[in-house]
Amino acid sequence: MTSRFDAALYRWVTDLAQHTPEPVNETIRFFSDYGLGIFAALMLLAWWRARPADAARMAAALAVPLVVVTAFLVNDVIKSLFDEQRPCRTLHTVTVETCPGLGDWSFPSNHTAIAFACAAALLVANRRLGWVALPIAALMGLSRVWIGVHYPHDVLAAVVVGTAVAWPLTVAARRAAPAVERMRGTRLLGPALTRTSHGPLGASG
Repeated sequence: MTSRFDAALYRWVTDLAQHTPEPVNETIRFFSDYGLGIFAALMLLAWWRARPADAARMAAALAVPLVVVTAFLVNDVIKSLFDEQRPCRTLHTVTVETCPGLGDWSFPSNHTAIAFACAAALLVANRRLGWVALPIAALMGLSRVWIGVHYPHDVLAAVVVGTAVAWPLTVAARRAAPAVERMRGTRLLGPALTRTSHGPLGASG
């Protein structure tokens, strides 16, 4: 599939990037390539903050990484169903990021799907962290167009996929609260799932 209905917007963004100072572009490129690590830290923080909370919140927090992996797999299956080349190859534009090779499909954006899946899941598990993750996810999606590796519609589709997969799965995960409560009573898992004293990283959301 070769979709070019938003090619003009893509060209405008990548042209703007070419007229942006190199340090700014390098910062955006680094964030776009490695910024998913921020979401890993937020997932870890969600687990930590759920330790003194009720079992349903802990169940949701524990589910976030699994939900994000599921969203990635769903997005990757969708990607494999389409043969959309990267816009930097189809439109032959000069981009901040080196253009991926032929056969490295563009639609939808995996980075964006992962970011929005994490944000949606965190909104269920810990609303405060979810609201932190949401603008970072938006910046991740925008950065994928800025560095030239995705069309805008690749990003928009990934927002839908990531959110549509993550939100209901994380809500459903709260039903595992009884299982979490049982695990909290075990010697092996109890310390990782429970914290009785409230410190500065106590439950919030």
